[in-house]
Amino acid sequence: MANLENKEQEFAKRLGDLTKHARRQGGTVSEAEIRDTFDELELSDSQYELIYDYLKKHNIGIGEAIDSSEYLSKEEAGYLENYLEEISLLESVTDGEKEAIIISAMAGETDAQKRLAELSLSMVTDVAKLYAEQGVLIEDLIGEGNIALMKAVSELSSLDDHKECDSYLAQRVMDAMENLIEDDAAETARVQKAVQLVQEVADKAKELADELRRSCTVDELAEETGWEREKILEAIKACGNQIEDIDYKPEKK
Repeated sequence: MANLENKEQEFAKRLGDLTKHARRQGGTVSEAEIRDTFDELELSDSQYELIYDYLKKHNIGIGEAIDSSEYLSKEEAGYLENYLEEISLLESVTDGEKEAIIISAMAGETDAQKRLAELSLSMVTDVAKLYAEQGVLIEDLIGEGNIALMKAVSELSSLDDHKECDSYLAQRVMDAMENLIEDDAAETARVQKAVQLVQEVADKAKELADELRRSCTVDELAEETGWEREKILEAIKACGNQIEDIDYKPEKK
């Protein structure tokens, strides 16, 4: 059992690492990279098919990039189109001019840092499209990415070579979006858990209230179910004291 659990944990870790690796190379991963990642786990063909399905559902192309636009809602697509139109109005620069801007930004010149951030806005949208359909709206991904970008351009002095700049900025933007997605997933899980708790308590409260032909108290429900009072009070608090079959009045402070 322990070996099976360890294998499952290792599988999950490798799958997560592979997904992040794929996003860092433009949302694609090769068949060879997939096989190399899981080779030691000796997976079956059907298990590999599950991996392929997982990657496709997470906007990762195998061998070639997936068109991210198909994952966007009509509203998101409209937002992205308008946003791209806005940033397209910003003045472009030559490769040489951008190189000079990066070097100046690395030296701490705030005007150069601001200009570099402007030139990198389209990169943020490209990264955001890689994370489409992960539970966070694309406008929120772009907003979080832009915040990370503004901070990153002010911290370029840590780089040894100006040629590292683009990849450094992209990495910071990706990290910010991944953190946002993880935080959103955690909050969604917390809300779902709270909803399940409220429903469970409400159902039991209704059963007891039907038997008593009146609303039950917290103590009566705790005695009937064997639950801790804290569990019932947590459910009551989570729904704003809206469980109608429980007679409960919060203590005045």
